[in-house]
Parts: sequence; C-alpha cells; structure tokens
Amino acid sequence: MPEVETIKNELSPHVVGRQFSGVSLCDAKLVRQPSAEELCHRLVGQKINALERRGKYLMFRLSHGGVLVLHLRMSGTLLLDPPQPDPYTRVVFHLDNGSQLVFSDRRRLGTIWLLDSEQAIIGKLGPEPLAPEFTPQTLAGRLHRYQAPIKAVLLDQTVIAGIGNMYADEALFSAGIHPLTKAASLSPEEVQRLYRAIHNVLQSAIADKGASTDTYKRPNGQLGSAHFNFRVAHRGGKPCPVCGTAIRRLAIRNRGSYFCPQCQGLQANVVYNYE
Repeated sequence: MPEVETIKNELSPHVVGRQFSGVSLCDAKLVRQPSAEELCHRLVGQKINALERRGKYLMFRLSHGGVLVLHLRMSGTLLLDPPQPDPYTRVVFHLDNGSQLVFSDRRRLGTIWLLDSEQAIIGKLGPEPLAPEFTPQTLAGRLHRYQAPIKAVLLDQTVIAGIGNMYADEALFSAGIHPLTKAASLSPEEVQRLYRAIHNVLQSAIADKGASTDTYKRPNGQLGSAHFNFRVAHRGGKPCPVCGTAIRRLAIRNRGSYFCPQCQGLQANVVYNYE
C-alpha cells in the first residue's frame, strides 16, 4: 500500500484535470474488462476528475462517470514522462498536455479495468488500516474470527486492505508477535501492540515513498527508501537489530516470512502445519 499511495500522491498534481488523448497498448494481456480495443476507444477524451487509492488499487475517476482501475501487483509501476524508453512498457496513456503515463510491468502481473463502478473489484476489501474509523477494537473484531496464522490473516485483503508481505513482517516484529501465532489467540494487549505497529510501519513507509526492493519506482523514476529501515523483511540470516539473533525465513501459505525467533517468541497456541 505505501507504494501505491506514493504513486497516487505524486501523480495527482500532474494528471487530475487532464484528458486522455490516446492509449498505446503494448500488451493486451493486462486488460481484463472491457476488450482492449474498447478500453482504448472509450478512454480518449475522458477527463481525469480524481485519482484515488483503495487497498492496493489505483482508481482514475473519469468525467463520463466511469472509473479506470489499475492493480500494479508485485512488479508494476507508473512512470510519468520517463526520459528513456522503458523495456517493460505494457501500456502508454497519452494525456492532452503531451505527457505520457507509462505502465511498466516486468512480470506482466498487473491488471486494468474500465468500469462503470469499481465495486465489483474492491467491494470485498476490508477496512483501510490508516482510516480514522479503523481502531484497535476494529482490528480485534476482525482477527478473532480466524484460527489461521496471523501473518496469513494480515495478508488477506478481505480482512484488512493494503497490508503487503514486507509490511506484515515489519509490523509483527515491531509488535513482538510470531508470524505463526493464531490470529484469534492474540490477547488485547497484543492486539494493541499490533495496531500501533501497523500504523507506525505504514506511515513511516509512506513518508519514505515506499520500498524499492524489486521493480518499484516512483512516477519520476526515483526509488523509494522505506526498505532501508526494514528490520526483518528480506534480511534472512542477518542479525536482529534488537538482540543480534539471526533473522529466519519460513513459508506461510506460500509467502516468505521473516522474523526474529528471539524477539518474536512462539507461543503455545500456534498453527504448526504452515507450508
């Protein structure tokens, strides 16, 4: 979410109020709805009234009442007027002032929709973790339903929207909670710690313009710096910054998870069959 929020914040001053003058589609695979040809035709002449984020989705609200929804997934990014041709360009959105918005996606995992309403895509998302109405009580109420590992539950976008793999690792470390602990077993005090950790980790990452651990770039082509502050994520084998114990990696629901076995002690009521 911090990466998508950064893209939204940095693109908005340049694209809101502009019109799409054309679309160069290099890879029709990314377009889910409508057809690639219809999307290109319908976007031309549409004004961008607002640029919004919900979970990990970007939404361009259009003057004719529709919405262009982009899901960048793991390897996508949006570049504004890149100085050099990007080798992973999938779509180029041309704007009426001559600017080009380039959807770059090395792994071709991103998705694009042009819809009358975004609800079919985002309607099942959980609450936003940084929204004022998201409270420790909200978090507790959502976690108590699940016997699954807390790491897997944090990544479930229908439970909470926008928490990615790296940030779940960082929040659990900050809260001192082992990633295999059953979500429903967290004590009120642990929920409070986790709530504060989620807030702090996400807000810090947004302030640092996201994490460039792989292909992510900001719209101006620069890298984010949030990954420089990671304490466990992507640090397998390195010493814990708190106790010096080697950071370990394990797979939970096919997602790599990093944690400190000393600072995040495993409690009795955990899920052991996690692969």
